[in-house]
Amino acid sequence: MTDSTPTGAERVRADAAARGLEIEIIERPAARGLEEAAEIMGITPADIVKSLVVKRSDDTYVFALVPGGRKISWPKLRALLGVNKLQLPDASLALAATGYERGTITPLGSTTAWPVVADATITGRRVSMGAGEHGRSLFVDADALIRAFDATVADITEPE
Repeated sequence: MTDSTPTGAERVRADAAARGLEIEIIERPAARGLEEAAEIMGITPADIVKSLVVKRSDDTYVFALVPGGRKISWPKLRALLGVNKLQLPDASLALAATGYERGTITPLGSTTAWPVVADATITGRRVSMGAGEHGRSLFVDADALIRAFDATVADITEPE
C-alpha cells in the first residue's frame, strides 16, 4: 500500500461522512467468537451485525446484514431477491467485490456499492459491524444505516 491509498477504516469514515451517517470506530482485540467479541465491546451478541456478501448467479452481489446468533435463511433471501440461486463467495471473490477481507466487510466504503438487505431484527438498535480493517469495529444506529443505504428491510434470517 502506498501512503495515498486510504485504509479500510478511512474508506469507511469517508463514505459515512458523505452519507451524513454518524459512526464510531473503536479498536478492539481479536475475539475467538461472537460471545467473546460482544463481551469485549460490552454489548449483546445480537448487537453485532455481520455484513455478508452474497453472490447472485449473474455475478452481482448483495450485502446481507445479519445479527449475531442468526444466519441467512436462504429460501427467504432467494424469495426476496426473486432468484433461485445464491451463494457465499470464497474469500478472494468477497475481497474483489468489496475491497475488504472477510471479518472486516461493511457496505460503508465498499469498492462497489452493492444493494443492502438488512434483517428486520436489527432495526431500532445501535449495532456494531466490520470497520474495514482487522482489530476495529464500528458502531452505528441501525435505522440511520438502513436509511443511508436505502436498504431493504426484511425477514431474511433464522436462529443459528
